Amino acid sequence: MLIGCPKEIKNHEYRVGLTPESVAELTARGHAVLIETGAGNGIGATDETYRAAGAEITDVETLFAKAETVVKVKEPQPAERARLHEGQTLYTYLHLAPDPDQTRDLIASGATCIAYETVTDPRGGLPLLRPMSQVAGRMSIQAGAHALEKAQGGSGVLLGGVPGVAPAKVAIIGGGVVGRNAAQMAVGMGAEVTVYDRSHDVLEDIDRQFGGRVRTVYSTATALNQMTGIVNLVIGAVLIPGAAAPKLITRDMLKGMMPGTVLVDVAIDQGGCFETSRPTTHQDPIYEVDGIVHYCVANMPGGVARTSTYALNNATLPHLLRIADFGTRGALERDPHLLNGLNVAGGRITCAPVAEAQGLDWTAPQDAVRALPATSPRAA
Repeated sequence: MLIGCPKEIKNHEYRVGLTPESVAELTARGHAVLIETGAGNGIGATDETYRAAGAEITDVETLFAKAETVVKVKEPQPAERARLHEGQTLYTYLHLAPDPDQTRDLIASGATCIAYETVTDPRGGLPLLRPMSQVAGRMSIQAGAHALEKAQGGSGVLLGGVPGVAPAKVAIIGGGVVGRNAAQMAVGMGAEVTVYDRSHDVLEDIDRQFGGRVRTVYSTATALNQMTGIVNLVIGAVLIPGAAAPKLITRDMLKGMMPGTVLVDVAIDQGGCFETSRPTTHQDPIYEVDGIVHYCVANMPGGVARTSTYALNNATLPHLLRIADFGTRGALERDPHLLNGLNVAGGRITCAPVAEAQGLDWTAPQDAVRALPATSPRAA
């Protein structure tokens, strides 16, 4: 199979879909790889490094025209979506539920689009989302601590306090991978941490994990309202796989917060879990609403591109090898968990939460796969 990896063009996105080590794995199995010139600069991987791994360096037009499968990190931007074509596979994060423009373009392209964030594992987890959730959870506390500084518009509270002065109060909404990693960082920095979740099992696990150093509260509208007047930093870490995030903090609730309180919305890729959230970039990450600081960078892990890229490739490469070895249809037929990652195929939506969020018709992924061209499998 001919696999292409373009340079990411989203604002301040430094990650890359394939590391040189991943390229070497693919080429060792007889596959060809096209890398756009400069694609790896953000992680310190030069064009020569990719050539040594067996890749051909090319321009973006040639890459999209020739590649059978395009491997990326972030959702394709408009210029990239215009280059996708029928018979091509796109393998990347998509986050389609809150993005009807992207959904419309991918449907029109005729490409087969597999979203990292909805690929599952036998335990019901999201293994391709997990590494970036770990990074984003940890970064959310770094970002929040910085935004709390007075020069950034925050209340001027040091996250860990000092002897004789109380630490900051941190509320984390959602006890999944993002929430637990955020809690780990916040506790390590000496903050007073409370996690809100609607699963008793999750709350019990967190209580055991942190040995009582983290308070746990069952998440209700009342509990969140009571929280707003006493916290310094709120981390939004709610995920409904494939679907738009629920709005748990309303604009009216901001009135009860102390001026300079910071909200970090890690769910912004799925539309955000604060009513006042809107996507921001690493170039211009924060804004204020009613005296409350918002940090809503939609590609947080891109700020630590080398760590993020290698963590992501560790998770995405096994599925990519199967796509390359067996063809997209063959890989999807063999692996029900990869099939769960299929969001668009043959001009149809195959992810039910995306269809529901946008009021579109849904096609069962198994039916869409049967319409894909068959590819003769090669020996793996």
